[in-house]
Amino acid sequence: MKPNHLTLSLRRALLTTCALAAPSAFAQQAAQEETDTLERIVVTAQSREQELQEVPIAIQVIDEKLIDQTAAYDLQDLDTFIPGLNVTGQKTQPYFAVRGISTGDFGIGTDPAVGVYIDGVYSARSGGAVLAFNDVERIEVLKGPQGTLFGRNSAAGAVAVVTKQPGRDVEARVRTRFGDDGLRYIDGLLNTPLGETTALRVSALRNESDGWLRDAATGKHLNGEDNWAARMALRWDISNSTNAVLTWDHENLDQLARPAIGIVPLPAAPDWPPTPPDPLRYLDPRHAPLYNDVEGNEESRSFDGATLALNHDAGWGHFTSTTAWREFDTVNREDEDGTNRRYLYLDTANIENNRSFYQEFKFSGDTGRLNWVAGASYYREKAEQTSQVNVFTDSLDTLIRTTGLAPTPDGTLFGFFTGVLNSFDVPLSLLDHRWREEMNNTADSRAWALFGDTIWKISDRSNFTFGLRYTRDEKKFSWLNGPRSAPTLDATLAQIEPLIAQLPPELQEQALFALAVASGDFVFANGAVEGRRVRDNDSWSDLSPRFVFDFHPTPDTMLFASLAKGYKAGGYNSLDIGAKFDNEDVWNLETGIKQAVPEHNLQWNASVYHYVYSDRQAIRLDPNDDGSGVPRYLVDTSDEKAWGIDAGLQWQPSKAFSLDANIAYINATYKDKIAPSGADLSGQATGEPYLSFSLGGQYRWDLDSAGDIVVSLRHSYRGKSRCNADSQLQGDCSISPNFDVGEAQQRTDLRVGWNDASDHFRLAAFATNLFDKRYVENVGNYTTDVFGTTYATISPPRLYGVELEYRY
Repeated sequence: MKPNHLTLSLRRALLTTCALAAPSAFAQQAAQEETDTLERIVVTAQSREQELQEVPIAIQVIDEKLIDQTAAYDLQDLDTFIPGLNVTGQKTQPYFAVRGISTGDFGIGTDPAVGVYIDGVYSARSGGAVLAFNDVERIEVLKGPQGTLFGRNSAAGAVAVVTKQPGRDVEARVRTRFGDDGLRYIDGLLNTPLGETTALRVSALRNESDGWLRDAATGKHLNGEDNWAARMALRWDISNSTNAVLTWDHENLDQLARPAIGIVPLPAAPDWPPTPPDPLRYLDPRHAPLYNDVEGNEESRSFDGATLALNHDAGWGHFTSTTAWREFDTVNREDEDGTNRRYLYLDTANIENNRSFYQEFKFSGDTGRLNWVAGASYYREKAEQTSQVNVFTDSLDTLIRTTGLAPTPDGTLFGFFTGVLNSFDVPLSLLDHRWREEMNNTADSRAWALFGDTIWKISDRSNFTFGLRYTRDEKKFSWLNGPRSAPTLDATLAQIEPLIAQLPPELQEQALFALAVASGDFVFANGAVEGRRVRDNDSWSDLSPRFVFDFHPTPDTMLFASLAKGYKAGGYNSLDIGAKFDNEDVWNLETGIKQAVPEHNLQWNASVYHYVYSDRQAIRLDPNDDGSGVPRYLVDTSDEKAWGIDAGLQWQPSKAFSLDANIAYINATYKDKIAPSGADLSGQATGEPYLSFSLGGQYRWDLDSAGDIVVSLRHSYRGKSRCNADSQLQGDCSISPNFDVGEAQQRTDLRVGWNDASDHFRLAAFATNLFDKRYVENVGNYTTDVFGTTYATISPPRLYGVELEYRY
């Protein structure tokens, strides 16, 4: 008699129970029998443990094997192999996008659209989201809004990082990597029982590199890495039904910020470049010399986090309490002009301190007919942020000349009056003085939530899921635009002021005008509110439901359909005093299939979706066409829509050979949007490429007593960006015939490793970006219209390396 779906589920549960129990002859036999079958993948995407193929959500799971194959240090090293996910920017200011919905603002007044969770705890804001992979078991990338299960930070999707927990067996490992560009990496792990009821797991890593770009003037490496991380987890089995796990994470990052490669061919100093520059003459940044002169160049972060998880099996169900604390400090000061000339100097800095607390109580149970989860959570976050623009009076002169602010013969201010003073034998200079403007923000945010999710087993072949989360957000926010800081300039002006009366009458009026201009802001010019802290507070509430129906026509096939809502709370624009915005909503309709073909050791999944994203907030460059100064970044609002396809496949035709593939197709457009430049983008593409995919394979040669050799090869493709009328200003699409921004990108990684027969020693050679594909990732236009300078960033070159590992 052919077994029905319920019988197979019970058989699978029995096998799982045996495999998780203490080693036994049956468990060993089962493990031996499964060596030539696909690995069983268990996920917690729906706040309960389930097999991946039984979860009616589009999910891609990244396991430890793929992390090792690609020598990935963090999420930014992996996104190219996760179609539909894009992680760009710097480690302290990353931008996440899932299915074209992105985190479009780095300010503390708004929340990200893609939530990153470590062991179920939100990793406080984007500045603390891209952390080192330290003892990671798997990463679950959930595509589509997850508002019911994860809350307000997952309107586009969620990235759930699951770390390894302390076990009863002694385990130890040390691993090191060396590669070109000065790569030096080492990590270590120790898991040990401390008694009959306690176990400790400690891991640490250190990562350094010299970098693959050099300053053409100084020869100094500019984009090296320097970071380390440590993790500790202590488990206490209080009783047979209760345990507690205390974890602590620390990461320290201290390196230089991203370099800016100038692409404007400059005239000989001290001549000014033409404004705006001619894109026909832009240099290809992949071959252009690099000159950066940022004073205080820095990208740093200190991150600490502690989590206490209490688990109790009450017989009728399961209770979990999660208490978490996170704190990080970041500094990111980077070049914005792509030159080493003082009269073209401009850098920006983002400085942030963030502290958060999270408490969740969750109950779950399974009656056979109903599988349910319910709970409540509280989140509190306090953050401080400083946004700086740093220039010299020399480069302010360039801005003043370009915008026509000074009524002087040569159009400059500080340079002209320095010449006047020198002509009267006054040994003072208004040039070469540092000038800083900054916006200071504080945020105090609270969020309360009640949630529930129930899977109702309608029959042996069908289930209906209903989930609902109620969230209330409260935010207190402040802006403080203080007076510009230029202490050495002020000291010089104080000496000059008594001398003005001695100037010829035709120069006195100009000198008084110069004093007035030199006392105010150029970038953060806010009139009457300058120097005064402006405060606001508001609250938002939301109900985020999800409805799912799944049907199993055969024991190994699941069809599903879902309607789910994602939610992102309202907030504030950090750089625009008094500006705030309302909630953002995403409604996603999706249908799909997941199927296993046991006789061929194959499983696959596919889904088709359509979403509407309302009131999306994104930070965009305002061209500032009124000519008043440096362009500003403002938050603008749009409505978006998209439809697409996600699909994945895993196949193991033999014990030695395995293949996997994932593909994403999306057609994303604006329903309604007017860009800060004035361009009407309604109906135009949001920039997301149509197609992206990844392919991977692994083959193992068994050498008997000599061990085995494992070869893995992975390839990824991300299609060409779809441009719109605002893309060139934002630096996302090509503006020059000399290089292509947003072109289709490919990457191939190769790894060849040897494992000894005892599986204690491992030796491997690896290459990332094997064919050395180089791409122009972005063009920075912040100083294009005022200095005549433009810079670009490029993707990393090929990296070769070797790895040695010892396991106990």
